[in-house]
Amino acid sequence: MVNEAQNLLVVDDDVAMRELLASLFRGQGYPVREAATADEALEQARDREFDAVLSDIKMPGKSGIEMVGELRRIRPDTPVVLMTAFGSIDSAVEAMRAGAFDYITKPFEPEAVLLTVERALERRALEEENRRLRRAVDRTASLGDLIGESHAMREIFALIKKVARGRSSVLITGESGTGKEVVARTLHYHGARADKPFVPINCTAIPEGLLESELFGHVRGAFTGAHASKRGLFETANGGTLFLDEIGDMGPGLQSKLLRVLQDREIRPVGGTQSVQVDVRIVAATHRDLETEIAAGRFREDLYYRLNVIPLHITPLRERAEDIPALVDFFLVKHCDERRRVVSPEAMRLLCARPWRGNARELENVIERALALCDEEEIRPEDLPFAAEGECAEDPADGLLRSAAEQRLTLRELDERYVDQILTLTDGNKVQAARILGIDRKTLYRRAERRRAQPDVAQA
Repeated sequence: MVNEAQNLLVVDDDVAMRELLASLFRGQGYPVREAATADEALEQARDREFDAVLSDIKMPGKSGIEMVGELRRIRPDTPVVLMTAFGSIDSAVEAMRAGAFDYITKPFEPEAVLLTVERALERRALEEENRRLRRAVDRTASLGDLIGESHAMREIFALIKKVARGRSSVLITGESGTGKEVVARTLHYHGARADKPFVPINCTAIPEGLLESELFGHVRGAFTGAHASKRGLFETANGGTLFLDEIGDMGPGLQSKLLRVLQDREIRPVGGTQSVQVDVRIVAATHRDLETEIAAGRFREDLYYRLNVIPLHITPLRERAEDIPALVDFFLVKHCDERRRVVSPEAMRLLCARPWRGNARELENVIERALALCDEEEIRPEDLPFAAEGECAEDPADGLLRSAAEQRLTLRELDERYVDQILTLTDGNKVQAARILGIDRKTLYRRAERRRAQPDVAQA
């Protein structure tokens, strides 16, 4: 478990014990610093960060337990393992209350000390990875649960910000699984109606005979089984947003009634004689090509124009592979358990190369399944459900290039997006990014200055 970044600090007033422990960990490849007192250890901790501290409890001046309390104020993320020859339940409880990671007693076996400190280092590494994932999600261009770095997603973010506070109808189009309902919710919760209801309904999930009652409500006795009056979803969503998913599957009779509601801003419950005024923003979505449906006579053209005041199209995931790493990070955080897992570079390459016919919904399913079945801290290619299907035999680079060709990207656009992706993977570290790209880091600095000077240029 050798890692140049895993620096240890050994604190003990007993010179022989301190040197023995330092030698033990150096023999395992760890950089080690030493301190004879708690004050000396705290002084070193102020100057540099340690990945773990191994300290005696009983020392001249401040005790190890007192040192833990002060260290937590200076370096709250640094785990401390305390040791003493005067082990007792009281000391153990006091050490843990002070914030120690663990507690061992002298005499001890070298293997036990190594194991305890390595567990502390693993905890530190997992916590840091957790923070990295959250930083990656936070840094990603996003609105709510909408995640993406691609030019297509940034255009969606910009459009949502422009129209969220209005009341105009929005028509969201895109393949199944692209996140149309997520877009609709984001639109609602970033608008003036955010404190009012967001009411979704899938127009294909309810038989047409019942859908009218669900939307407009009914009065008692309106039909067999209507033993009491019922409010419809339009009234439930009053003041807020009604999301009509898969509007392209709505029958022609209901299309006419919906058109009348959009024109008059009032509904009439099934079997009722009185109209009810409603203030509802309509956001509709469909995976169908409604213009084709209109030509075939299956969808009303006048309703289409009422719904399509603000069109919003979601590009399929296979055409924006640069969004996959950010989505994977988001789903890792969303579906994590008490153990933090990461995706290996090899597995990430396979994920980025896959065509994702089910779009983001399929990707989320794969990540959730891998988290449930993976026993290790790292998700590897063999943990992916499609690894054995032979679907990923293609070189991932070929898949990415095919995606770029399908989008008709210019060489400059491809270059810009690739550089952006490398900067994302290196957390914005231009030195590391330049090393990977094989260019001088000054080129990246000039590139950043050029972008700042041209804010109107769409960034990939």
